[in-house]
Amino acid sequence: MSDFVLQAEPRSDQGKGASRRLRRTGRVPAVMYGAGKDPVMLALDHDDLVNSLKNEAFFSSILTIELGKDKDQAIIKDLQRHPGKPYILHMDLQRVSANEAIRVQVPLHFMNEEKCPGVKEGGVITHNITDVEVSCLPRNLPEYIELDLGNLDLEDTVHLTDLKLPEGVELVELMHGEEHDQPVVGIHLPRAAKEEEEEGGEEGGEEATEATGGEES
Repeated sequence: MSDFVLQAEPRSDQGKGASRRLRRTGRVPAVMYGAGKDPVMLALDHDDLVNSLKNEAFFSSILTIELGKDKDQAIIKDLQRHPGKPYILHMDLQRVSANEAIRVQVPLHFMNEEKCPGVKEGGVITHNITDVEVSCLPRNLPEYIELDLGNLDLEDTVHLTDLKLPEGVELVELMHGEEHDQPVVGIHLPRAAKEEEEEGGEEGGEEATEATGGEES
């Protein structure tokens, strides 16, 4: 896992007015809770947070939150952005305990897309899912899960049960039953190419009929 450290300051003022005043000083209001401890109101540096958010691994890593001399391990549970401006409005952090399972959204990395037979035959890859929610102990949390598409043929589909998970990692969706085995990625001919292929097949059939003198009576 990547090593991300966020420097935090305590804050006591609450409410929308207090949060607006905090943002004007270049800081982001946040709250950290969980692991049997009381919630703590925090302020984070906006620019430092934005720089960290540029790294995909930041969202699926155990973060170190330094508050004075205290250090906590936490994961991002919620991130609120301004709808029209590049501002972070608020962040929720959940403390983690080494012996308690956590649930985190983890991105999928698709490998060898351009090499798979289906693409070479004119197929187009459709990504139905680009990240999955996993359940695991903090020490087993992966930054991402790889899916190798190198052997994918036309009309093939990869489902959640086909993903190769690291040891100690489970997919939350599959905990709800086999009927939740969703398609992750598939490869199919574009609609226009499929229609052309079907039309070609029909024309070939008509020509064969004409060559044999029409339909049998």
